[in-house]
Amino acid sequence: MPEGFETRVSWPFECLRCLHVWEEDFLLRTVVDARGNETQIWLSSGVAVQPPWSGPSCPGCGAYRVTSFPSGYLSRHPELVAAQEPDPGPVRVPGIKPPDRVAAVQRATLPGRLLVALGMPIALFVGYELYAAIVKPVHH
Repeated sequence: MPEGFETRVSWPFECLRCLHVWEEDFLLRTVVDARGNETQIWLSSGVAVQPPWSGPSCPGCGAYRVTSFPSGYLSRHPELVAAQEPDPGPVRVPGIKPPDRVAAVQRATLPGRLLVALGMPIALFVGYELYAAIVKPVHH
């Protein structure tokens, strides 16, 4: 009959990219079978996961360049963990009414855009032809 025990383990991490420091809690379930073979199962929020040293990623930036601290390190060094900022909530200013919504800017109509799309190449062509016919012969 297999025997076992569970231990709560907290692993502190630091991202080497964005310097974010955090701590993850795991439940380490150790099971010993009838032959004396020991197996460890790591659980996070009740789900079996890889051990914490096998490629964690930063929850802040997603980088995989993460280092870990010894267990209990952050409890001895609280200056490394950023303080939780309180939720500011909405700010109400009495007597000031929010501005009315302004209608969205309307796009130019299709004929106007079509004239610009055709007019620019035509204007460039005519300008080049005038340059070639008038200015270029004067310089030679």
